[in-house]
This record gives sequence, structure tokens and C-alpha cells, in this order.
Amino acid sequence: MWNSVALCSICKPSPHPASLLLPRLPALAHAFQRTCMGFSSDKQSAQTAQNGTRSALPGCSVSGKAKRSRCAQMYPLLDGRVLSVHRHVFEENLRNSEAVIKRYSELLQVVSKGGGENAVLRHTQRNKKLFVRERLKLLLDDESFLELSPLAGLSMPYGDVPAAGCLTGIGKICGIWCVFVANDATVKGGTIYPIGVKKQLRAQEIAMQNRLVSVYLVDSGGAFLPLQSELFPDKLHGGRIFYNEAILSAMKIPQVAVVCGSCVAGGAYVPTMAEEAVIVDKIGTLFLAGPPLVRAATGEYVSPEDLGGATLHSRVSGCSDHFASSEKEAYECVRNIISTLNYEPVPEELVEHDPPLYSSDELLGLAPRDYSCTLPVKLVLSRLLDGSRFQEFKADYGTTLVTGFGHVEGHLVGVVANNGELSHDAALKGNHFVQLCSHRGIPILFFQNTAPHAAEPTSISQAEAQANRLKAQASMMAAVACAAVPKITIVIGGCFGSESYAMCGRSFSPNFLFLWPNARVALVDSRHLSMVSQAGDSDCTDESELKHLKQKLEEESSAFYSSARLWDDGVVLPQNTRKVIAQCLQIIEQQKYQVLPPHHYPVMRM
Repeated sequence: MWNSVALCSICKPSPHPASLLLPRLPALAHAFQRTCMGFSSDKQSAQTAQNGTRSALPGCSVSGKAKRSRCAQMYPLLDGRVLSVHRHVFEENLRNSEAVIKRYSELLQVVSKGGGENAVLRHTQRNKKLFVRERLKLLLDDESFLELSPLAGLSMPYGDVPAAGCLTGIGKICGIWCVFVANDATVKGGTIYPIGVKKQLRAQEIAMQNRLVSVYLVDSGGAFLPLQSELFPDKLHGGRIFYNEAILSAMKIPQVAVVCGSCVAGGAYVPTMAEEAVIVDKIGTLFLAGPPLVRAATGEYVSPEDLGGATLHSRVSGCSDHFASSEKEAYECVRNIISTLNYEPVPEELVEHDPPLYSSDELLGLAPRDYSCTLPVKLVLSRLLDGSRFQEFKADYGTTLVTGFGHVEGHLVGVVANNGELSHDAALKGNHFVQLCSHRGIPILFFQNTAPHAAEPTSISQAEAQANRLKAQASMMAAVACAAVPKITIVIGGCFGSESYAMCGRSFSPNFLFLWPNARVALVDSRHLSMVSQAGDSDCTDESELKHLKQKLEEESSAFYSSARLWDDGVVLPQNTRKVIAQCLQIIEQQKYQVLPPHHYPVMRM
């Protein structure tokens, strides 16, 4: 079933877990009330776990990854108890989570239908083609995959483009993690919009960063001509897709394409630049200009099959390497191709790891409605890390940033988490810790909840302090930008201003970046706009203008607005965060098992 960004079902549409969770929210409040009455059971279980671990660890004598996991059980326990004094904040956050999860569930239901019921019926019954989610069901090893940016394309200036007209994500084929880009021809007749180009480019970027095989399921009508100025001429427009295909091939990252529908104009280059291509008989066509243009130019009537069908491209032009009589046969062929890549699947090591001591459902009460409703970030970490254990670094210095080491389903990670304003000391601490992780080759998790706009200095001493703070933040930014390790960012609250850069925001190219549905993304918090305007030289002093700007900021800073424009890789529900992080770490780890030949040139077809 749909599971936020992660493990999305590609079978029949089913209720989102959010809809199943909503009736349970009062029960969560009851559980919180019970927990606030002393937490004796959790405390006792934590003590028992600690004592039991020590007796079971005679010097950590086991080896390899299991040894690291066992030794990690000696890390100190986090106290995840929510104090009674925080009860009203917890419940306020819980109510807000209920509202945003409900909205998120509604949006996912819209996206799951593609271009609508009529378009899907026309696609499947008249055109005899499979719906895109059915195609993925045949292609992937199982029915679950990490879908990326499912909300992309909603409420755009040029209208709704559900899922940006294509599904992108990461799933396993023959045990190998692969990126896929699958056009959904039920959306806008398969034409490509600017947001669709951006989504495909992001999928290719993820393939480059994590060295993942790319599979393209091409069923596209080409560019949407009325928006050609936003699709064609610039560096990061449509042509960049083909440039990236060449670069991926030169990086020895395989690419496979299936022509399972119309493949017109620029879209025709996707399969012809892939290393291997499969075309489906009767429904797969490949040409720069279709029959209508041929007729307009020459007056000649020609069928799509004769002009660019499977038989022509398999026997005459050589643009396709494999002829498939059906879609099912085509996806079996792709699976066979993946099995020839000489890749070793990531070993299925059974590393023992303890679940967190505290319920992940309680994260809904820890997801801040706004910055004033933020609770200590260690409460969040205690519900995400294995055994709620955390080896903290510089615990008593720069306490508005929490840094340290922990495990997520057996994977060792460094943690950098906002716990207040990023002060001078906190930024120096973050700089130091990020460099440690980089030197040790440890992936970093950033939990971002940056403070809104800080107050302007009113004295020379305050101005000097702010200047020193900016210098420290700049050093942390440099460390984050240059850290040669995988980075995963989760925005659990606010993503405001320059502090978000130091916490590995989108412009600092994390391997993955996800938002909680309560997250806010903006240069400044709309609630602090009046203070910012008074401090600066803004001409926006009129109350009506200020109110309009405030409303605009409020709308544009929501998690759904952000995700629709691909400022992130998708919205993930708080209670699913641990599973999403673990899956991302598995995907990142795969490249360790690739054996690369020495050549540095792309595969040149024909």
C-alpha cells in the first residue's frame, strides 16, 4: 500500500496508511498521557536492555558488521520520555499532524489515478497498453519501491500535472537497486511539461550520486509546445536528459530503455542513447515526426507501425536491440538484461538490531506545528535510532545542535540535528563533527528544524557576536559541502534562511532530502515577516501589502507546495521515517559491491 515516499504499492490503489492512522490519533494522545505518568515501564525496560546487553557482550568478540552492531549496543540510552510540562505542546502538534496527514492522503489519492479514470480506461482498453503502475509491478522484484516526489506537478501555474507526468523511484530488479523513469501517458496525453523534465533530471542525478542502474519506460508524446521556452533552450532543460545519458554511460552506469508506447521528437533520443533498448510490438513506436507531420509535409499516408514500429527498428534501423511481442515479454527481457550486468547484489546480511524503545507513532506529537512548538530533538532521535542508543559528540558544548553516532537498522550513521538556533558554538561543533564523519567514511543524517529570522543586533557587541556566528556557520557550510560521504536530510520542522544551508539543504546536494508533512520551507517565516520588514530597508510598510506578502509566504512555504515543485524528494510520514532512512542507506551501500572496468568512454550505439 501507499507508504508516503517509501514502499509505495504498485498494485491496485489502496487506502493510504494515513487514512488508517487517523482513527488512532486519540489513542496516541491516551498513550502519551499514560507515558507522562512516570514512564516506569519504559525506564525499567531500558535499564533491563542495558544490563542485558552488557552481560551478552564479552568484549564484542564477533566480527564485521555484526561486531559493530553488537558494540553499538553499548552506546548510552536516550531518555525519550516526554515530560508532563510538554503535554499541551505534544497535543497541539498531534492535532496539526492529523490535519496535514489527512491533506497528504487526499493528494496521494489524486495522484494514484494518473490522468483520471477516463484517461486510464482509454489507455488500457482502446490503446491496449498497461497502466504505468501495472508496468512497474511486472518489472520489479516485489510490489514495493521507493517512489520519489509523487506530489510533483500539482497546482502548477499551468495547471495540475499529476506526478509530473512520470513516475520515478528506486526498486529492485534481480536483486539490484535500480532507478526507474516511467512515463504516464494518461497525464496530458503523455506530453512533457517543464516539471516533468525537472523530475527526470533529478532521477538521473540520484542515479549518478548513488551509481544506480537506470531503466526508462518510454511512452511519451514529446514536449508540450506552448511551454517550449521553459523546456528547450536552457542548460537544465530537456536536452540535459540526453547529456546525462552519455555521462552516465561514461561513468559505467548501465541504462536500459523500453519503448512501450509513443516515442516522438526529443523523446526518441532516450532509448537510442541507452545501452540496450527493447521495443514492444504493435504499441511501441519511435520517430522524430509522426504520421500527421509526414502527411502535412509530403501528402503521403503512412501508418505509425510502418513509419517507426517494432519490426522496422528491430530489423531495419537497429535502433532497438530486442523485439518483444507483448509488454510482459518486454519487462522479462529487461530483467534478463539486468542479470547480465555482472553486478553482485548487496549481501543480505542478517544484522541483529534492536528497535527503538519508544513508539514511532509518537513522532506525530513531536512534529512541530511551528517553531514555538518544538520539543527537544533527542525525543525524535530516541524513536528513530536502533535501541534508542546514541553516542553523543560534544554533549555539553553548543547544545543547540545535537551531534553523535547511532545506527538505523544496523547501519552506522552520524547524526546532525537542530535543537535550537545555530549558534556560534553549535556551528563550530557541527563543522568538527561533519569532518569526522567525512574522514571516517560515515554517512550523515541531518534532521533540520532551523530557527526563523533572528533579531537584528541593537548594539556593537551584538553585531560582533552575530559576525562571529556567521563566520562559524560559513565554516560549517564548507565542511558540509566538501564532506565526501552520503548525506540524507530530513526536514522535521522549519527550513528557513541561511541556517538551512549549513544543515545540508537542497542546494548542498544531499543524496536524498525528504520533508515531514508539517515542514515549512521559506527564506523567512511568515509569522516573523513584520519583524523582518521593520529591520530592513523594505518599502513594504503598507499594512495591506504586508498582509498580502504574509499570505503568499504562508502558501508558498507549505510542504506540499515545496514537493509539487521538486524542492525535495518527497513527503514522508514521521512514523515511516526510520524505514525510509534504512532503505536509502541500503541503496547507497550498493555501490560498494560494484566491480568497475578501467575504460572511461560511453557505449556508442551503431
